[in-house]
Amino acid sequence: MTDKDSKLYNIDRTDSAGYMTNWAARLFARSMDRRLKPLGLSTGHLPMFFALGNGGALSQKALTEFAAIEQPTMAATLSRMERDGLIHREPDANDRRSMLISLTPLALEKLPAVREAIETLNEKALGALSEEERDAFLASLAKIVAALADDD
Repeated sequence: MTDKDSKLYNIDRTDSAGYMTNWAARLFARSMDRRLKPLGLSTGHLPMFFALGNGGALSQKALTEFAAIEQPTMAATLSRMERDGLIHREPDANDRRSMLISLTPLALEKLPAVREAIETLNEKALGALSEEERDAFLASLAKIVAALADDD
């Protein structure tokens, strides 16, 4: 085996954007779950808090698109959230076939703690970066997400 051949099999995970992003996402999820567990929540609830935290209401289809997850996963998450008293469903006045989903008063009471958990974890994760580096990092992630969303 030549030096060139051995390099083909020696892949450094820190050179892989996909691996490093996935690794960071797993670490974020574990840390966030630890912070949310005392609230009776998990990272799976966060898309609904991001989408509905302003007190608004959206259809399940809109939530599925917002969260970029599959319909069955969204349906299961919403069923659990409804069971736990975190969301409320009401008929959409503009589309009788659709239900609008909103956070319940119980969920809205949790918003400050959810926001604090998000901010604390983001500060921990981004703490080693300057403000300029943070802005560049988040802007770069947004570009990566857009590029990969186009690939779907």
